[in-house]
Amino acid sequence: MTDYIQVITTTNTEEEARKIQRVLVEERAAACVQVIGPISSLYWWEGKIEEAKEWICLAKAKARDYPGIESLIKENHSYGVPEILAVPIAAGNKDYLAWISEVTSP
Repeated sequence: MTDYIQVITTTNTEEEARKIQRVLVEERAAACVQVIGPISSLYWWEGKIEEAKEWICLAKAKARDYPGIESLIKENHSYGVPEILAVPIAAGNKDYLAWISEVTSP
């Protein structure tokens, strides 16, 4: 059942997360995008440890749409190297997965 994925990205503002959420859904790249946050992130960046408040976007989509999703996120993201990870959906409610197919681009 790897026809579907959940794509994860993080942003440094809620507004940017909402912008990405809207563009992914309006472009029918994702069926649903949830925004969660703020969260606390601690990470290495340019040789030092950084701490930031971020928002997570969780997008539900078809695996074949990943390249377009990545492109849309990059076009609407302020980070030079944004986190964009796709996780395969191993199993799920068949009706929900069918809905993802129905509402995203053909």
